[in-house]
Amino acid sequence: MNRQSKLVAPTQAPDEAHDASTSLRVVRLAGPADLPALLTLAALAGPGMTSFKPDRAALEARLARVAATLDGRAPTAEQGYLFVMEDVATGGITGVCGLEAAVGLDQPFYTYRKDTIVHASRELNVWSRMLTLSLSNDLTGYSELCSLLLDPAWRGHGNGALLSKARFLFMAQFPERFGPHVCAELRGFFDDDGRSPFWQSLGQHFFKIDFDQADYLTSIGKKSFVAELMPKYPIYVDFLSPQAQAAIGVTHRDTLPARRLLEQEGMRSGAHVDIFDSGPVLEARVADLRAARDSRYPSVNIAHDANVANPEPYLVARLGLADFRATLVNGRPERRTFTLSPMAAQALGVAQGERIQVLPLKPPRAEAV
Repeated sequence: MNRQSKLVAPTQAPDEAHDASTSLRVVRLAGPADLPALLTLAALAGPGMTSFKPDRAALEARLARVAATLDGRAPTAEQGYLFVMEDVATGGITGVCGLEAAVGLDQPFYTYRKDTIVHASRELNVWSRMLTLSLSNDLTGYSELCSLLLDPAWRGHGNGALLSKARFLFMAQFPERFGPHVCAELRGFFDDDGRSPFWQSLGQHFFKIDFDQADYLTSIGKKSFVAELMPKYPIYVDFLSPQAQAAIGVTHRDTLPARRLLEQEGMRSGAHVDIFDSGPVLEARVADLRAARDSRYPSVNIAHDANVANPEPYLVARLGLADFRATLVNGRPERRTFTLSPMAAQALGVAQGERIQVLPLKPPRAEAV
């Protein structure tokens, strides 16, 4: 798990080193040896991604927090998991994603809650309904999906889906480690010049700093300024610029594929948006997630000829905490078994007859978003 790893350079297409369509990838928990690759990968993150920055001290602390979580030393407020996606053929780290056990228990977790206020006067025969944004801590105690980042050179071939959805398999294996609900903040709308209309119309007037600086301060845990400077009373949306109003709850175009993957697993947009860029916050009950409902746990059948009739893409995971590993294979479960190639079994670290977790990559067509 802690083998020295590296990041395939973003400028190098995967097929220059090997065939990305046939190469096997695994998602596993990150360890100290992954730090150099994580720093390189974090440099690819743009504005709006507050939970994964190219800060060595912050990443070292996060990896230490993962270790403390796994061995039971971390209190609930500090428990978190960081996963990396590794190319089995090269050992290269091609993506990262995170899970927080419970947000808002040590430092407040802020969102804007969308509310409706009605103003009416019989005397003037006036009735109006207005949208407001209220600073909220409603999601305190929610688990959070965060820090999803895939090297652009590795998009396609199911890599993004494996990276994102492996977390749901992990949650289904260990529901007791998470809250009853889970949320995911998605990056909001930015214009072609990289500016957030929502921030320009609202946030900058209260903070007197630029978006990137506010974004960085929250990423390193310095959030007290939010409570100190944010407006305490509801914001009437009609007072914002037309561009800011139109941006509320809109997902950044680069984040739309990630949103669709989350929605396939049961996540839905609710009443909350991000306080800086007004990106949507998706929510779900952990027990209602597709992985919790539909995962199966057959025994492994290892066969050199792993071909089956009418194969479909399946997420397959090893059962375990620190040694959790997930991959994507084509197959079809039998009544009590699931056939893996020797390469896939070795990548997962599973033996003949061992129980594994399997889930179709996509929900049935009737459930698909």
